[in-house]
Amino acid sequence: MTEKNIKLAMLSAGLLLGAASIAEAQNLRHCAPRNEVVDRLAAKYGETRQSMGLGANNAVMEVFASPDSGSWTITVTMANGLTCLVASGQAFEELAEALPPKGDDA
Repeated sequence: MTEKNIKLAMLSAGLLLGAASIAEAQNLRHCAPRNEVVDRLAAKYGETRQSMGLGANNAVMEVFASPDSGSWTITVTMANGLTCLVASGQAFEELAEALPPKGDDA
């Protein structure tokens, strides 16, 4: 993604996290139906879903990445199936860190 696209993605993240309505999100140029976004990430960047989580208003946050190229993308999908790009970058690494022992403030 270009620097302009990254800035737009970061702006959209702020809008989404700031409780933007679905109608507002649909007007953003970096949003599309989920299947289109997933297909494009796979075809253009070789990215597949690496992790996911549930956010506010039942929004699903997903991290897509390519272990080969190191590219990564974070998306948010709303309940209506519209997916927006939130952030992207390079140097993705999969980590499997152990939790600290109970009682440890780390």
